[in-house]
Amino acid sequence: MSTLRQALYGIALLGALALLIWGQQQRINTAESQTDLAKSAAKTAREDADRNLATVTTLTATLKQERENQSTLRAQQDQLRQALAKRARTIEELKLENDELRNWAIQPLPDAARRLRERPALTGAAAYRDWLSGRGAVPVAGDKPSQ
Repeated sequence: MSTLRQALYGIALLGALALLIWGQQQRINTAESQTDLAKSAAKTAREDADRNLATVTTLTATLKQERENQSTLRAQQDQLRQALAKRARTIEELKLENDELRNWAIQPLPDAARRLRERPALTGAAAYRDWLSGRGAVPVAGDKPSQ
């Protein structure tokens, strides 16, 4: 083999070796950048998980408090029902004992009191406002209602 040919083979071999080294370096750089991206994604995921854990803890505490409040409200509601039933029984007992009270209780409401309880089926704040404004002025306390 001639020296020129050997030199060309040597140069080609060195070029191939340089190309191989460059390709490996590119793969290493790509792998490092992917590793950095994966680390960044893992850090973000950890932060999200920590945030979600804090939110879950807060929501759990809030739910526990709400359940305790509901339990308290149910107990108060039961007490109010019992007091109302007791009051209704007392009124009925008084009606049975007192003829004057019984006669007063069976009389119909006066017109003024009945009108206070009359109200159309309202569907919203605007309808209620219109109904209130269309009723006319409220009479002065000393005036007698016109009949």
